[in-house]
Amino acid sequence: MEKDFNGVSLLRSIRILLLILITLFALFLFLPSIENIWASLQSEPRSITARGSLSASEKANIEIFQQSSPSVVYITTLEDTLNLWTRDITRIPRGTGSGFIWDRQGHIITNYHALQGASAVKIRLSDQRTFNATLIGASPEHDLAVLRIPMIPNMPNPLSIGTSHDLQVGQMTYAIGNPFGLDHTLTTGVVSALNRTLVNNNGSTIEGLIQTDAAINPGNSGGPLLDSAGRLIGINTALYSPSGTYSGIGFAVPVDTVNRIVPRIIKEGHYQRPKLGITINENLNKKITKELDISGVAVIEVQPNSAAKRSGLRGVTIQNNTLISGDIIVGIDQHQIETTQMLLSTLERYDIGDTVQVKIFRKGQVREVSLTLE
Repeated sequence: MEKDFNGVSLLRSIRILLLILITLFALFLFLPSIENIWASLQSEPRSITARGSLSASEKANIEIFQQSSPSVVYITTLEDTLNLWTRDITRIPRGTGSGFIWDRQGHIITNYHALQGASAVKIRLSDQRTFNATLIGASPEHDLAVLRIPMIPNMPNPLSIGTSHDLQVGQMTYAIGNPFGLDHTLTTGVVSALNRTLVNNNGSTIEGLIQTDAAINPGNSGGPLLDSAGRLIGINTALYSPSGTYSGIGFAVPVDTVNRIVPRIIKEGHYQRPKLGITINENLNKKITKELDISGVAVIEVQPNSAAKRSGLRGVTIQNNTLISGDIIVGIDQHQIETTQMLLSTLERYDIGDTVQVKIFRKGQVREVSLTLE
């Protein structure tokens, strides 16, 4: 009798133990689902934490964007393609870029390289109105181009013009453009360096560029670079990146250059650098200045009926198969001249018709001659 009781008790204990194990297994198996159901029943909107006022820098960023972005335009270039089978010409999108309103006459400034090879150009304003643009002129050596759309009602305000000669490294910069087709994108940074030099697509050299770490990507070309007052200080022209995307190094044509060249393009359809009326040669210049142990630009030839001829400048001569050096230009006004590129860059600071004092080295002496640029 006692054995039967012990057997029944053991069997009951085993059953209880199995029931506990099954229950624990079921809880383990279904606990996540139960937890999810419980959590969903408790789901309600979170309470909002008061933000407080925007910081001064945030307010400045917002104000600059709201003030300047309507003046930035979206540029679409088109190209004509010929179907070799049907001989039909189809106009298709080629690329996108940025630009900005220059004046109320409908002139728009952008990069020359953004338009190169295009058959037509369309301009889309911030209010989504779209117009066909006419190319007024360009200066490929500065990567600048001027477009024009019809004079329209409610033309966006032109950007305020600043200065670039007094920029300092560390100043805030703001770039507005259409990177990768994403219109009216604002990026911020600082002036990283000044007077940078970049080789252009056509082989010419652009000097005096502003370097910034404000993100500049494909599509930003031609867009404005602004200072903390919302003034134009440059035109975004290039980025330095092995991958072709933002790497923290971008370049802009300084506004002082833009403000000097654009009016000439609008007026004449092109830009012509003021000339002295001389011929120079980089290779001969290195040879002559090295022999004389002097830094400057050798006058190789004085062009007939030129300003240089009237001012009495002298070029090189050849006597008994020997090259006899002429004048060496060592300065123009307060600007020191050491290389041919420095001479060309200095001349761009002036307009045709300006009178300058040219410092020349002749027969061991430095003298000045007055010359009116042509």
